[in-house]
Amino acid sequence: MPASLAFHYTPHAMLERALIAGSLRPVFQPVVRVDTLDVVAHEGLSRCAFMPGNISILDLLDMARMEGRLAELELHAARTLSAAFETQAAPGRLLVNLSAQAILHDSLRPDDVLAALSNSGLDPARVTIEVTERDVVESPSRLAHALGYLRAHGMRIALDDFGNGHSNFEMWNEIHPDVVKIDRYLINGLSRSAGRLAIVRSLCQVAESLGTDLVGEGVEDPADLRVLRDLGIPYAQGFLLGRPAECAVREVSTEVRQVLRTAAVPVLPRPRGPVTQRPTQVSHLLMEAPSVQPRQTNDEVMALFMEHPELHAVAVVKDGHPIGLINRRLVNERMAQPFARELLARKSCTALMNSAPLVCDENRSLESLADVLRGEDQRYLADGFIVTRQGHYLGLGTGEALVRRVSELRIEAARHANPLTFLPGNIPTTEHLERLIDGGECFTVVHVDLTDFKPFNDHYGYSRGDEMIRLLSGLLSEHVDPSLDFVGHIGGDDFVVLFQSDDWEARCQCVIDAFNSRSPQLFDAADLVNGGLRGKDRRGDPQFFPCTTVVMGAVELQPPLPQRAQSIAMLAARAKRHAKRVHVGLHVFPKLATAT
Repeated sequence: MPASLAFHYTPHAMLERALIAGSLRPVFQPVVRVDTLDVVAHEGLSRCAFMPGNISILDLLDMARMEGRLAELELHAARTLSAAFETQAAPGRLLVNLSAQAILHDSLRPDDVLAALSNSGLDPARVTIEVTERDVVESPSRLAHALGYLRAHGMRIALDDFGNGHSNFEMWNEIHPDVVKIDRYLINGLSRSAGRLAIVRSLCQVAESLGTDLVGEGVEDPADLRVLRDLGIPYAQGFLLGRPAECAVREVSTEVRQVLRTAAVPVLPRPRGPVTQRPTQVSHLLMEAPSVQPRQTNDEVMALFMEHPELHAVAVVKDGHPIGLINRRLVNERMAQPFARELLARKSCTALMNSAPLVCDENRSLESLADVLRGEDQRYLADGFIVTRQGHYLGLGTGEALVRRVSELRIEAARHANPLTFLPGNIPTTEHLERLIDGGECFTVVHVDLTDFKPFNDHYGYSRGDEMIRLLSGLLSEHVDPSLDFVGHIGGDDFVVLFQSDDWEARCQCVIDAFNSRSPQLFDAADLVNGGLRGKDRRGDPQFFPCTTVVMGAVELQPPLPQRAQSIAMLAARAKRHAKRVHVGLHVFPKLATAT
């Protein structure tokens, strides 16, 4: 029926039609045990059948709420679902949605719920009531009391969509659910979000303390499913595991089982930069400031500076777009020179402007300006920068404020990762190594180092030394599989890569080749001609040092694995020292299997 015909039906008429037998079509979506992929339950969902237009079940629920008939509609849906589930002799439990508003409605008695779900012959002990909240629940304790009757008859209670909407810890604490379903907002993309991971980890701790089972909803990505398994979340639901269908399923597909056949330990997401990931943008340093146009004179610019003594600079704007920046101090110095006023006062202000200022969109992150701060052009310290919105002038920012805030971000980030590369440091690297040991499967530890880096750093200075370390950091990150391999920066020019990729050796060789071809760009031409540079060794004696290269020491491990992470790290360090000593890019210890 065309959607336009839906307007001929009043909400009352639509509800009456929905309450007719056969008007709602039951579908079932599997809930799966993560470690075994066994189907343990199904969530029963309703779809509209024979309804005008594109009316959905959510539309009907909204109408029922407005008409004061929400409990009636939800009971009808529950009755339809339980009858279909029992008819199919489906395995496991049935999860049925009931809103807190309907449960607390004066017209609904607990016996009505019990009858709706069990009159078809379904054992109430196989039913879990999913408490949904589309409105604020004013009295969670009253809701808990109402649910007590259903619990007494064997039903279990689940709290739905936790982490979104009105689900909250007060509800969790008051009704003491057997199950909490974590909303898809937190689960979808879990493997790529350090923020989501931190929240879900906290929920795992709460669930363990309160004796609650967790279900991850909205699982669509195999990587997310692997993280749920790694976190110990027992159950999952989502399109990856099965879409809602008229027939309940008894097992997941072969394709789904293949997802978890890999024994790889997932590399959990970590913040790059400040761990809080607070959105700090250029607009947060915006200072409203007047601008001038190219036709205005230097005399007018001087008058503007006199009128606004707080201005450090003024932007030159043409047709709304900034084309330059005039520094107050430089203008004062130029105009103070003999005959300068006579020569420059009436000329266009463009004569004294910097025609290549630092221009930043208001939404640009401050952290992204770190490379600007390290650049050779340091005029921004005095000039500041221009802030734009879609290319149009907004205002100015000062170089002092930019340096101060970027420095604060760096200090904050240093608490959680290496401040130069933002890669995980010693503690998270050790934690991941221990997770690999607990996983009990094959993996490889590679210790990465630079040859003769200290003489390079002493000779060229820390700025170029940092650039070399960032080059190595970038190449390591570029040539690993981020879903399987972990890169840690354990200090100075030392890195550790924990590989689960089968082709780890080829990846290492790619890093070695790329570094050794690109690192010569960091040397002066004369030193490249000589094949190295002269410096002092650790005893202070003069010595010639060849150009810096990258070396790696690798240890392949297979079960039974060593139980101490420190023992493995020492073996990798020993392999790296051997690579340095014999002047090879990669030295690999034989496969190690030990229970030491």
